[in-house]
Amino acid sequence: MTDSPRQRGQQWLKTLLKKSGITDDVDIQVELDTNHELPEQKTYWLTIDKTNLTPEQIQVLIGDRGSVLDAIQYLANSILNLNQSPEEQGSYTIELDGYRVKRQGEIQAMAQSAIQEVRATGQEVIIKSLSSSERRQVHSLLQDFTDLKTFSRGKEPNRHLVVCLASME
Repeated sequence: MTDSPRQRGQQWLKTLLKKSGITDDVDIQVELDTNHELPEQKTYWLTIDKTNLTPEQIQVLIGDRGSVLDAIQYLANSILNLNQSPEEQGSYTIELDGYRVKRQGEIQAMAQSAIQEVRATGQEVIIKSLSSSERRQVHSLLQDFTDLKTFSRGKEPNRHLVVCLASME
């Protein structure tokens, strides 16, 4: 493997796709995400170029509600940071066909809807069908709203995010 987290991520993902039989000719674009909430850890977006992929391959790589993309991302973050010093570690987001960007918009819309409903009714709102990373994203999105609190309830695969007024205990 190469030295920089950027190159490590790019090479690892290319190798994974090749060994999976998905494609021998894939381009991985790597961008540094400067909007990430953890400035001490660099976040890299590894975008799989869909040019040489069939629609079926794209669907397989994304999976049901992003499950395969999430699994690849989990593996990337686990494997690529193994035995790396803290300054050489990175956070990796795997993107394909605009799925993450689209899903991020959907999650933000769900969060906004939950905020409005909780404030209007005073009742807790349960947001279902989120992966653990998506639940963390909503927790982060709502952390600055001092009148609200979020927490997760249940056990996987039936774990849900709850949004309620901070005064509710």
